[in-house]
Amino acid sequence: MATMHSVTRSSICMDTVITVQCVSSHSRETIVAGIERAFTAFRSVETACSRFDENSELRRLSLKPGVAQPVSAVLFEALRFARQLAETTEGVFDPTVGELLERKGFARHYLTGCTPPPLPFPSTPVSYRDFTLDEQDRTVTLWKPLLLDLGAVAKGLAVDWANKELEGHEGYLINAGGDLLAHGYNELGNPWRIGIRHPHQPGQQIRTLQISDMAVCTSGSYERRSPSDDSTHHLLDPYTEASSQELLSCTVVAPYAMLADGLSTAVFLLGQKRGLQLLETMNIEGLVISSAQDIATTTQMRRFLYE
Repeated sequence: MATMHSVTRSSICMDTVITVQCVSSHSRETIVAGIERAFTAFRSVETACSRFDENSELRRLSLKPGVAQPVSAVLFEALRFARQLAETTEGVFDPTVGELLERKGFARHYLTGCTPPPLPFPSTPVSYRDFTLDEQDRTVTLWKPLLLDLGAVAKGLAVDWANKELEGHEGYLINAGGDLLAHGYNELGNPWRIGIRHPHQPGQQIRTLQISDMAVCTSGSYERRSPSDDSTHHLLDPYTEASSQELLSCTVVAPYAMLADGLSTAVFLLGQKRGLQLLETMNIEGLVISSAQDIATTTQMRRFLYE
């Protein structure tokens, strides 16, 4: 029987600590090389999709409204998925909220502490209908001056791209600060156990999941607060321009991370009833925690819960 090695590495990227644990019969050198390629995938997605870097591809896109602009494959994929999710939720999830987020104080780069130069946007309403994608030419056209935000999908996409760099290893867990993908089994030969953070007790877990070959992403009101108003968190309803207050967090289990990432935000914004209904229609499982700390789940979510 082949000797199994377990290697864990961490790196800071995309405003969080990325940790990759790989369990494999390959040599340690091969495992480490795969993990380093996974970190490179995270950095590539951040370079393309960051709203906080004035030199990012996403930020530069906002400088030329009305022009069909060629974009990279990674940025196009993130925008394509974000627009599709916006259509599914009738705009409750909306990637054109970048300017709104910056007005609410969510504009500072996590590494430099700097705020990118403000863009001269008129105060006119915008929505996901104000940009279009051309799949054949891989171009994006903004029909109004607007600032896109991909914070609800980019990290999940990065997890999925990192996953490609680790294919061939027996087991691994990619943890990007609440966005996770688990493949195979851990060093004990068991499915991976994932804790869901208690929204009011840092360091405590309110539930534990046991998964293999699935992604888990959580969106919570505790994650980021406005520096100018502690009652405002980053999950903003584009219609009211206010933080959604019905839920404390939403966790989604899905076949890939960008889907789980986007849906966890969408369900949080939709609220418990509409959000869980959306997951049921998509055959995706999830768990929400209300502002009263009550827990509700989709019908089959119990199969992932570790008792």
